Amino acid sequence: MSTKKNKLVVVGTGHVGSAVLNTALSLGIFSEIVAIDKIKEKAEGEALDSAHATPFNYNPNTNVHSGGYEECSNAKVIIIAAGPSVGGDILDRTVLTKTNVPVIKDVMSSIVKYTKDAVIILITNPLDTLLYYAQNFFGYPKEKIFGTGTTLDSSRFKRIIANKYNVDPKNVHGYMLGEHGNSAFPAWSLLNIEGIPCDKLDDYFKPDEPLDREKTAKEVVDVAYTVNKFKGFTSSGIAMAACRLAKAVVLNEHSILPVSTTLEGYYGLRDVALSLPCVISENGVENRLEVPLTSDEVTKLKESAKSIKDTIKVAGLSK
Repeated sequence: MSTKKNKLVVVGTGHVGSAVLNTALSLGIFSEIVAIDKIKEKAEGEALDSAHATPFNYNPNTNVHSGGYEECSNAKVIIIAAGPSVGGDILDRTVLTKTNVPVIKDVMSSIVKYTKDAVIILITNPLDTLLYYAQNFFGYPKEKIFGTGTTLDSSRFKRIIANKYNVDPKNVHGYMLGEHGNSAFPAWSLLNIEGIPCDKLDDYFKPDEPLDREKTAKEVVDVAYTVNKFKGFTSSGIAMAACRLAKAVVLNEHSILPVSTTLEGYYGLRDVALSLPCVISENGVENRLEVPLTSDEVTKLKESAKSIKDTIKVAGLSK
């Protein structure tokens, strides 16, 4: 069955999934959004609540409803937010490994019964380990499945840099690479503000204090735990990250964003999933970009890969 260009399915309607549902609705690009959850009443309640926003001005008349996995048969994009996430007493993404591997097994096994055409965007943590599992163990076309990866980490990085130099974060260009987690690192050699390179930023923008790279890198990683501490969970940022990726697919944007995919020789790395800048189109991942990194950054990338491989091994997913 052919896909509906503007149909989105959201699997999992907890804190993150419900935020995805409402963020997606606010974008105004989907004609149909379907909520799926193992607790059917939860999915139905979230869908009804969101549907009640459609009569207001500036909201599209999107068909928002709940359903089963058969709804995936003609979906263009499927966002998987199923399973518990970091928050409360769980502050380490890797702790979720054994809990969420069975969740992804159930979700992917259910999806492949109905489609191998939709582009799948995975959010569930530990993101890179579960993306590796979903991408390599269910016969799904590899280019059509990827994880949000460091898209959110990179957004946090840009916000922090923008705050320091008092500029619009959309003018900040740079990436956090590697793991969506503790071993993520900023690629300082690629950071710029509208063409002004990282080592010139203090000269141009005259901040109160010089840029402290080590302190900033730690702040980017730690800020997720700050949100969890104060709010109890993270949802808004990751929902926007996932929907930004979905928009790139639906509108065939060929946008370059740092998403998690299984590497096949990039920087000498194989059999591990982590984030590099990728070209995202209606077909999913069109191309991975082996961007120029310094020797120190390549070392950090390989250290991040080792951390993810250790989690993959713990999950019993090593090939």
